[in-house]
Amino acid sequence: MTNLQATIANDVRAVAVEASLPEYFGFKTGDRGTLTSRTIMLEELSTLLDHTQVSADREERWKAIVDDNILGKKTASTRRLTAQRLSELYAIDPSVPLFRSLLSLWATDRIGRPLLALLCASARDPLLRMTAGPILQSPQGQIIKTEQFVESISKQVGARFNPSTLHKIARNAAASWTQSGHLTGKSVKLRSKPLVTAANTAYALLLGYLSGARGLLLFSTFWSRLLDAPEHTLHELAKDASARGLLNYRNVGNIVEVDFPGLLSPKEREMLNE
Repeated sequence: MTNLQATIANDVRAVAVEASLPEYFGFKTGDRGTLTSRTIMLEELSTLLDHTQVSADREERWKAIVDDNILGKKTASTRRLTAQRLSELYAIDPSVPLFRSLLSLWATDRIGRPLLALLCASARDPLLRMTAGPILQSPQGQIIKTEQFVESISKQVGARFNPSTLHKIARNAAASWTQSGHLTGKSVKLRSKPLVTAANTAYALLLGYLSGARGLLLFSTFWSRLLDAPEHTLHELAKDASARGLLNYRNVGNIVEVDFPGLLSPKEREMLNE
């Protein structure tokens, strides 16, 4: 495949992803995102979820950040802004299916939390999705430069951002993909392979399912590609996730069925089957 063909194919996939994201479940579309000012805030998310009850609602988590200052921010304005940015990236509201399912999987898998955060943030931040191209197209060990993120975003939003903002988004993107394990290094970023778990696979398959994919197609969606693992490995991890009760996975005669009775409510499953 030529560079032009690869660019066209990736652009088509990006459009397809955007066109199939139902906001009801917590996805966000458009050309705005938290990456203009923050990374995926893995440390803040981890602290928040470690110090609040799983059953806490949005108001309780907001209070924990702003009033109780569990994240240790110096000023009230910074605490409010942090709560706002975490809300943008993760909803922090169990009534939102994407966050509720994240919570469920987060509790089962400490090792897989960085990639769980990346998947959820990608579903809710269009700018983060726009920076996935340089990651997914690069082999292990290759240097990833800030300019690659700038170019990827510019192709998708045109002249919407000035050069200063574009470079800030690119730096936040590089830091975010480092937090998830897709990159390593400080001043020089190298493509690396994230650690993928059964919970990560369950969440990626769920995002694909909510986006309209079914059966075998679930293993080749944008979300599954973010796991950066061979398809046969994802099937093995899906089988493991099924054994753990995270999802239902069946593969008989190359007919693959996946559903999520433990992560979706009956009403949500009914909506998806319409």
